[in-house]
Amino acid sequence: MAADTAPASPLSPAVFAILFSLAEGEKHGYQMMKDARSPEGGGVRLGPGTLYGSIDRMMRDGLVEESGKSDDERRRYYRLTRHGHSVLAVELQRLDAAVKSARRMGLIRAGGRA
Repeated sequence: MAADTAPASPLSPAVFAILFSLAEGEKHGYQMMKDARSPEGGGVRLGPGTLYGSIDRMMRDGLVEESGKSDDERRRYYRLTRHGHSVLAVELQRLDAAVKSARRMGLIRAGGRA
């Protein structure tokens, strides 16, 4: 996918978790894995192969880039690109619409879980 095209929707749980983690700012892989594992980050377990395979594809797709920041020669930091921010915003709007529909259907209580 080129950086000027819309991504397939919905995003995979791994891609969403990485984008969501990087929305807070530049991070290294281990921090993204920790963020993804938390309930707030989606509760997704990302192994190193999934994480770095996803990051490689996301870099090719223009969603993330290496930041150049370094605090350890083995650690690379990543950040969202402008396109990555847009893709995350579209996905969050899609999820928000689904949650609103679920609330209207009585599947989720307002302000809480089902």
